[in-house]
Amino acid sequence: MSAAATLHVTISGKVQGVGYRAWLHARASALGLSGWARNRRDGTVEAMIHGQSEAVARLLAECRNGPRAA
Repeated sequence: MSAAATLHVTISGKVQGVGYRAWLHARASALGLSGWARNRRDGTVEAMIHGQSEAVARLLAECRNGPRAA
């Protein structure tokens, strides 16, 4: 088992109006992670992610592409 990690990220690009936050929540849950995500007024998504370091790293890598519509 790996050590726990916490990551605070701000994601920019096409992340508003395409369900990015819902996708992020679903992927985090599937990986056994906890935290929160919110849409920001500047058009970005801000998230705090916590869990096993490998799962956090995997989610961060997935965030670079996001869902299909992003």
